[in-house]
Amino acid sequence: MQVVNWLPRTELPFAAPSRPELLEIPEPELEVPVAPAPQAQAPGQSAARPVERPVERPKIEVPRPSLASTRNGAKPVEEVDETPVVAKPAPVPPPRFALQLLRAGRCLLLVELPTGEAFQSRDPAYLLLKDMLRAAGLPDAPQIVGEPVRWPWLNRGTLDQGPEAARDFVQGFLSVQMEAAPCACLWLIGLPAVKFAGEADAEAFNSQLQIEGLGLAWAIPGLELLMEEPQRKAAVWQAMRRLMARWKQSDE
Repeated sequence: MQVVNWLPRTELPFAAPSRPELLEIPEPELEVPVAPAPQAQAPGQSAARPVERPVERPKIEVPRPSLASTRNGAKPVEEVDETPVVAKPAPVPPPRFALQLLRAGRCLLLVELPTGEAFQSRDPAYLLLKDMLRAAGLPDAPQIVGEPVRWPWLNRGTLDQGPEAARDFVQGFLSVQMEAAPCACLWLIGLPAVKFAGEADAEAFNSQLQIEGLGLAWAIPGLELLMEEPQRKAAVWQAMRRLMARWKQSDE
């Protein structure tokens, strides 16, 4: 029963006397709280709680080249220019052509020279031109007016020889010739003649053009093109029939 001490409630006869230390009830022991030992602090360190400071963002600095690094061969950091670069238009090369001015009756003919050289009496292109003049009722032996107009005018130099300069030169040349002798109709034979005298393109072939300062003009395909594509001659003949009355009335 695990009984350590037993005390009777009454005095028992013939019992041994009780021991007084057994009757004393021991007082409970009080637990004394143990304070934690203070931590060792570094000399000069304050025991106070440190004050928290706001976290600052680090500053990023762009390194700049120094004079010493430049002398040692290091390349300095170049600043990027954010200015937009405007592309310059490419220069237009000067056009190349050769034109011959002829006179047949009351008409002036500005003809593209297929080979770049002056017409010869037996050239196929010149024989075709004579056939066209006979069909139009004009003299088939046209007179040559001046030297051929070759462009570019100069092989060297800084003079502007672009398309606009070529147009001004050709139109000025024709204007001078028309002032010297009247003209009932100007024939523009070949694309360079149509382009730089009439300010038109190949779509204007076989049609009439009214040119400021030059009057009425007739756009005709080049002689070499007519020989290579004979089917074009029919359209030329139809356009000629509509204009024949103009120079025939002038002859009368």
